[in-house]
Amino acid sequence: MTILPSLALGFALGVRHATDADHIAAIGTIVAHRKSARGAALVGAAWGLGHSASVLVVGGALVLLRVPMPVRIALALEFVAAMMLIALGARAILAHRHDASPASTTRPLVVGVIHGLAGSAVLALLVLGTTTSALAAAVYLLCFSVGTIGGMALVTVLLTLPTRLDAVRALSFGRGVRVVAGVASVAIGLAMAHRIGVRDGLFGATPLWPQ
Repeated sequence: MTILPSLALGFALGVRHATDADHIAAIGTIVAHRKSARGAALVGAAWGLGHSASVLVVGGALVLLRVPMPVRIALALEFVAAMMLIALGARAILAHRHDASPASTTRPLVVGVIHGLAGSAVLALLVLGTTTSALAAAVYLLCFSVGTIGGMALVTVLLTLPTRLDAVRALSFGRGVRVVAGVASVAIGLAMAHRIGVRDGLFGATPLWPQ
């Protein structure tokens, strides 16, 4: 993998990574009631920054040392992400409206960190399998992170578009989106938890890498 392909591929895959179903479900529970595109973009960027911090620190260390993360630890981190999705979904379903509240970046930052930790092991293996150059690997991870930040900022802005309706319709739509995002987040979290705990054997004697 040379530098220029690393730039393009890393950025493109970072944008694509931001649109994963579990990521959209999680961020959807946070921005469903937002009307401000700027506020939503800040929330998305905060998620991307948290995700990127995990990827660059943990994934970067694994690539630099050229070692894989122990399978059980990798699965445990994914399981934590699954539990987080369930909690976010339940909160979105049960919570009252907070339309007037400011766009806090703390929660999406933490959510991004956890998602980044959960994906660092697989990303590090991908980089290790495609390059032997430390510089190319570093450029790839950096561009992947930039793409993820930009991609999630765009996703969160798009999620606010339907709320630019008249007040009554926007309120009704916002509630609906929040519930749908919450149900999706819970469903995805439960599916992930079952896959990690049962199929991949997190709690068994011999855990396996997800296929």
